[in-house]
Parts: sequence; C-alpha cells; structure tokens
Amino acid sequence: MNQLAALQRIQQLGVPAFETRDISALLQVSPANASALLSRLASRGFVRRLARGRWSVGVQANQEQLAGQLAAPWPAYVSLQSALFRHGLIEQVPEVLYAVTLGRARRIRTPSGALSLHRIPPALFGGYETTDDGIQIATPEKAVFDLLYLAPTRSRLFVSVPEMEFPRSFRWGEVARWAKKIAGKSRRVFVERKLTALKRGPKPATATNRTR
Repeated sequence: MNQLAALQRIQQLGVPAFETRDISALLQVSPANASALLSRLASRGFVRRLARGRWSVGVQANQEQLAGQLAAPWPAYVSLQSALFRHGLIEQVPEVLYAVTLGRARRIRTPSGALSLHRIPPALFGGYETTDDGIQIATPEKAVFDLLYLAPTRSRLFVSVPEMEFPRSFRWGEVARWAKKIAGKSRRVFVERKLTALKRGPKPATATNRTR
C-alpha cells in the first residue's frame, strides 16, 4: 500500500491520536512496517509523533484533546492547575498540562509540551465535562478537590496551593462531597482541613506585618 492510500485510511479513523499497533492492525502490516510508514508520513508533515509509539494526524494537534489518548489504555481528564487556569480560578499559565488518570503517574514529553499524569483511585475518578471541542476537563470544584487530594503525595508538586479567585457560583459543597468519598481517614481529614482553610480565605496581615 502506498503512503497516500495509507494516509487516507488513517484519516478515516476520525480520532485525534493513535498508536503504532492501531495502524498495524488497520493496514494489516507488521508493527515494524507500520512504524516505518508512520515515520515517512511524519517526515512529510502528514502525521506527528507525540510520544513513543503514539501519533496524531497533522501538526495542529491540541494537547488537551490528546490527554486521554496519551494516557491510554487508562482514561484521563485535564485537571489540577490546567483546569483551574482554564476556568479562570488562577492567573498563572501552567508550564505543563496536568491531567488525572486511573493509570500510573508519569510525565510524557510531546513536541507541543509535557503532559503530567497523576493517579487517583477509581472511586474519586470523575467530576469532569466534555467541551464542544472534545476536551474532557474537570469542573472547577473537582479540579480544586484533585489538587487538595494530591497535595500530600510523594511528588510534592501540589503542596503549595496557588492563590485562587473563587466566583460566587463556586460550589463548595461539591468539593466536600468528593472529600467524603476518600477511603483513608487521614487523607480525608487532611483534605477537609485544607478545604476549610480555603473557604476562610487568606489570613489578614498583622499590624506588625503592615508596618514593615
């Protein structure tokens, strides 16, 4: 099969990203031949290599749209600082794309940036919506919960909670509802205390601090 015919069949899949083994099955060729074909298509700009064994059609792939594909075979959704920024709760643009998954925690480097995947248990996986452009993203409340839940993890990435601006529509009760689902008592108490502190807001400056 020539490259043009192969590309047409790949485009007919209608998915934002795929793996080498998918193309091997689609074209009924060996994984090695599929990899070589995709490499040739990539050199001509028809497909793009995202990570080892993973590709997308064209060069304008949206990294947020690909989060679920890059986390495969485990499901994932955009959350944490990335979702907080998209919802307008924080102002600083995250340096990497953060997502929550049922698979192992890891970082995947792609031509368009890095994807940082963080694992939570199945009982806490959810609370996301699918946007019109196909992005699965946590609601503002779930993004805050995910941040608090992952704060004490070994990576220490989320120990410092960023300064957030909460709209009047923010549903504090929804965050508390997720907190009650945490199986471990110590983690549940930790999250509930952090949540209470967030609701109270930052401590006012003391007289000593104001005079400095």
